[in-house]
Amino acid sequence: MRKKLTGVVLSDKNRKTRIVVVDRLVRHHRYKKSVRVRRKFHCHDEKEISRAGDSVVIVETRPMSKLKRWAILQVIGKEE
Repeated sequence: MRKKLTGVVLSDKNRKTRIVVVDRLVRHHRYKKSVRVRRKFHCHDEKEISRAGDSVVIVETRPMSKLKRWAILQVIGKEE
């Protein structure tokens, strides 16, 4: 079972590569406050279907380069 995450495309400047930001809320262990954790993933986009601002689902895949370990599975919402 491959991991799936939902995020927003931050950059589409590279060819066939998108940088996707995944936000999640984590409860601080001592202070019990919700803290937003933001992580960037380099994702493969073979058909170049996504643009900056789109919501996408990414899936874990084999290493394609030094940083690319994820691929875009589908585009959920388009930027307006």
